[in-house]
Amino acid sequence: MANHPPYSVVLTYLEDRQEFSLQAIDRAKLTSVVAGSLEIPVLLDEHNFNLDDAFARRLGAAMLALIALGQPAIEQYMNITKDPIE
Repeated sequence: MANHPPYSVVLTYLEDRQEFSLQAIDRAKLTSVVAGSLEIPVLLDEHNFNLDDAFARRLGAAMLALIALGQPAIEQYMNITKDPIE
């Protein structure tokens, strides 16, 4: 198995191509780029350290909502529940 450094994942919506791009970036190289930008902590203990389907759905919904703040045209495609599903 290959040895990888810790990654950050960047999700970009490319509106002109109607696609998302995922990039894995070495965190050490990204530090200066993200300094001073909006940071939204997601605390694992608030989710009982359980990274299940519900956690992934809420994380994905939060990421899409954040993208939509800067690119509101994507909202026409969004049909997501922002609250937890019981």
